[in-house]
Amino acid sequence: MQFIVRQKYLDELIELYGTPDIKVITGIRRSGKSVLLQEFITYLQSLEEKNNIVMINLQELEFDHLLEYHALHKYILGQYKEGMNNILLIDEVQMCPRFELAINSIYTKGIYDIYVTGSNAFLLSSDLATLFTGRTMEIKVYPFSFVEYLTYYGITDGYDDAFDQYVRTGGMPGAYVYKTEDRQYDYIRDVYGTILIRDLVEKYRIRNTSEFASISEFMMDNIGNLLSPNNICKTLNNDQREITRKTVSKYIGYLENAFLFYEAKRYDLKGKKYLENNSKFYLCDPAFRYAVNGTRNMDFGRVYENIVYLELRRRGYEVYVGKLYKKEVDFVAKKRDTLIYIQVSDNIPDETTFEREYSPLLAIRDAYPKMVIARTHHETYDYQGVQVVDICRWLRCR
Repeated sequence: MQFIVRQKYLDELIELYGTPDIKVITGIRRSGKSVLLQEFITYLQSLEEKNNIVMINLQELEFDHLLEYHALHKYILGQYKEGMNNILLIDEVQMCPRFELAINSIYTKGIYDIYVTGSNAFLLSSDLATLFTGRTMEIKVYPFSFVEYLTYYGITDGYDDAFDQYVRTGGMPGAYVYKTEDRQYDYIRDVYGTILIRDLVEKYRIRNTSEFASISEFMMDNIGNLLSPNNICKTLNNDQREITRKTVSKYIGYLENAFLFYEAKRYDLKGKKYLENNSKFYLCDPAFRYAVNGTRNMDFGRVYENIVYLELRRRGYEVYVGKLYKKEVDFVAKKRDTLIYIQVSDNIPDETTFEREYSPLLAIRDAYPKMVIARTHHETYDYQGVQVVDICRWLRCR
């Protein structure tokens, strides 16, 4: 399997190098967290410093004896070297039951710079404050972006064709070793099954697995639509199921915890407040939708919307759904003092479609940038202050 340097995430680790925090690398299974650790080790080895790098991968048989937290703790202490920068990296830390006791003890001694990764049903963002007694810094890893996809395959032209393929096969790097789309989807379905069954069902002791899977698949089919536990419950109960609103809400939380879905809450642009009823949910990678639910309904507009949402998050934005009177803006992207209003469309071939996309943006009276991202196949142009950008070109511009 080929590897590429994921510079954005590597730069985050380099920026945090030497700080007293516990660095926790999170993201969906098979998104490249382990490879990122190896890239960071290569960086550390390139430094002209007295570094003692202690790397433990609990998936490897040679570390099998460390799957008990006392043994893990003793081993780490035994690897410490006086007079050197001691750096501890543990991959798949959750494989050691009660690992947090060992990590917290090592952290308290202040003798190691600590980095850990883990399968996220067991090492959740929401759990970090309670798992670790020290301060944690989270590095959020996503599947490959379009730029990383191009880098992996060494593509330097023919971007439009490459984008069309990226839309179908997504950003899960483990799928790229397979030559056919069917095999790639087989791989992605296996990842999905592992997350649902081995991670979430086991962790949360879910008894009705088919009910849980139905909710996940319904959300996949409705990426970019406004959803709530109530309307999901109502729709599924029309199929002769008996699911409660409380159960649906709980299951959505589990799926978010595993980084399979992300929630985009609604924001009232006039009232400047967040709205509690209805949110949109986006997949960590649209290929999961095609692999699990099939390609009978490609729905490129929704999938493009999902791709733009993920890219905005990669670029460090908080992303919300905008509401202005009876109009909706696909995304309100915020980063410190920066704000961008964005509409996403499959294409805008006629005046009616174009007006539908840009009219919500023109109704916004402030001076922040406004943008329509669509599959135009053209250079960027301006219409009454709204930038119209081809999605393939926008994804390649950082």
